Amino acid sequence: MVDNVDTDQIIPARFLKVTDKAGLGAVLFCDWRYDGEVPNLEAAAEAKPRIDFALNQPQHERAQILLAGDNFGCGSSREHAPWALVGWGFRAIISTSFADIFRSNALKNSLLPLEVDPATHAELVRLTAAEEGLTVTVDLPSQTIQFPDGRAVEFPIDAFAKRCLVEGIDQLGYLLEREDSITTYEENSRASKC
Repeated sequence: MVDNVDTDQIIPARFLKVTDKAGLGAVLFCDWRYDGEVPNLEAAAEAKPRIDFALNQPQHERAQILLAGDNFGCGSSREHAPWALVGWGFRAIISTSFADIFRSNALKNSLLPLEVDPATHAELVRLTAAEEGLTVTVDLPSQTIQFPDGRAVEFPIDAFAKRCLVEGIDQLGYLLEREDSITTYEENSRASKC
């Protein structure tokens, strides 16, 4: 529960030389997650995990939702940060606020940044501390987080981003689905100018 986690903490700059998403989950929160320096992706396989770091604890191995502090993803605009989060297995992050560029990059990479009010966030923190392996359900179509007691809390999301996430497409996929309409428009536009 650290506030102001920047993208260099999510994935250190030394891992930004790659243009492929493969393997970046292994270096997510690298400098917090491992003892000693991990100089490159290959070295992550041999790195010694810090037992006290949350992602190294068995109950969090398959977590798909990250409960984060305020202002998550601040700093530079590196797209590698959501790549590493998705590569580790996260599908959503819950915080009270996100850096705008991080939010945009996350949504473009099928990672749902869920912004909740401070009271809801505090309740999630309390429940997480009280229960090992807390399960909440994120229902994107209804835009709700469902608590174990059945209570649901709504969250905002941009309509276009929601549509892309629900349909499992990115912005390019959205355009490609409309290729016939775009071609027809272009042909009509050219014909009207002649």
